[in-house]
Amino acid sequence: MGLLARSAVHPWLRRGIGVAFVPGLSTTALLEEAAERLLARVRARGDTVQPTPDNQTDLLLTTAPFAEPVGWRQSLLLTARRRFRLSRTPTVVTLIHATKRKFRHFLDHFRRALSRPEPDPADFAFPGLAPQAWRVLVEQGRRGGPLLALERMIQAQAKCLRILLFVGDERPEVAYSFDLVGAYPCCRADEPDRFYDDLVLRMVTAVSVEEITHHVPVEPPIARALWQALETPTAMAEAARELSRRDFFTEMVRIADLVHVPAVSDAVAEQYSEGCFATWDPRLGALVSTVTGSARPVDKRQVTEDDLAVIVGVRPDRRGAFYRPVEGKRNDPPSSEAVEMFAMDEMLPRVRRETPGGVVEVPVARSKLHGHRGVAAYDPRYVEYVPVAVPYQCYPVSCGTGAQAEGIVEAFGRAESLRNPDDPRAVVFTILPGHGVFIVEKWQAGKAPFQAIWECMDAGYLEVDRFVPQGPLEYLPDPSGRMRVQTDDPLGWLGE
Repeated sequence: MGLLARSAVHPWLRRGIGVAFVPGLSTTALLEEAAERLLARVRARGDTVQPTPDNQTDLLLTTAPFAEPVGWRQSLLLTARRRFRLSRTPTVVTLIHATKRKFRHFLDHFRRALSRPEPDPADFAFPGLAPQAWRVLVEQGRRGGPLLALERMIQAQAKCLRILLFVGDERPEVAYSFDLVGAYPCCRADEPDRFYDDLVLRMVTAVSVEEITHHVPVEPPIARALWQALETPTAMAEAARELSRRDFFTEMVRIADLVHVPAVSDAVAEQYSEGCFATWDPRLGALVSTVTGSARPVDKRQVTEDDLAVIVGVRPDRRGAFYRPVEGKRNDPPSSEAVEMFAMDEMLPRVRRETPGGVVEVPVARSKLHGHRGVAAYDPRYVEYVPVAVPYQCYPVSCGTGAQAEGIVEAFGRAESLRNPDDPRAVVFTILPGHGVFIVEKWQAGKAPFQAIWECMDAGYLEVDRFVPQGPLEYLPDPSGRMRVQTDDPLGWLGE
């Protein structure tokens, strides 16, 4: 398919990180060898392998059994700080081994269970999971197929979000890399050194990024009367309903719905919400966005004014955004994607728009929409696709990080339809492999915020798909003249 070679790495990867390996209560010969090889490649990269974790540890590796629950006291994600008296929790990655037969068995089980017209909770009852976990597994399975349902089961049982699942008998045939947002890229073990180097680079990428969710409220607050006079809050609520009708957003994942633990540590939020959206308000001269879903449950399918935040700038150190509270409503911080949603406008042109208060300059990008979906095809006459840079396709980064913000801003900065306001294409998108789609909409006379996006969906100009590419991708013409996605199949090695 001419897909990109998996050779490009991020230029900002850290060197000299500290790595410690603390085996869990269960291991296999394959995992022991895999751990040895991983640590050897860590040393070859110039990083430090530590005998025990300390405050210089950046990456902590452990092991867990496949399809068996780990007690919360054995979960290093939940207990590493207390157990090793650390000042912070390192990035924790759990190594798990599944034989090819067991892996197929669980995939087939989830495939059958998800194909039922009405799900049977008994099909999703597994040791160590909460009684209501079946709802999460069904929702996630419908979003990403049986492999995503299996991923959520494994994460809940291992009580860890970052997993390297090695599949094979005597030696690995592949490894899947799981994370919070539900990524499951597949790395084939065709060449051992390259295979383990690839896995090390994925872990180092996770360690090297920094969160940029340190958002800061600024004065003065927005007067209640002004807020109530704005059309944007109502338009955001209507957009949520319209996008919900098109099945764009999925239910948020709550840790307590998957597994019961005494308390969720500072290493992970109690829940995360899938997606965010924002639109520019000319009267405020600011971006009105959905709030972060990590602070409290937020259903992006039916937002209220308390689910909205007003972004007015980006901190000089780029570690977060500035937002203005609104009098008389709850004021939680904006979405974790606040920085890139605001910062992309800094390198793009502005256009003049007529408003009730007169003509004002506004960013060429009116609305921004992110969701854990893919795009199966698009019509290049109406929609533009801009790929993220090659390293972001080969080694994805986490949401809410400076790296992701840089990747998104750079990608949309290359969009011809945004650089040229007269370009007739009103919608442009990019794909974050393993994560989802990011869509931008230009201003169109007589249309509500996000209307150009949902009308492209309805017309087939933007075919949103539940499956998210997990690695390098490209779009090639199909017989209809649309561009259709081409990417590796994470289950292709099984012959499925």
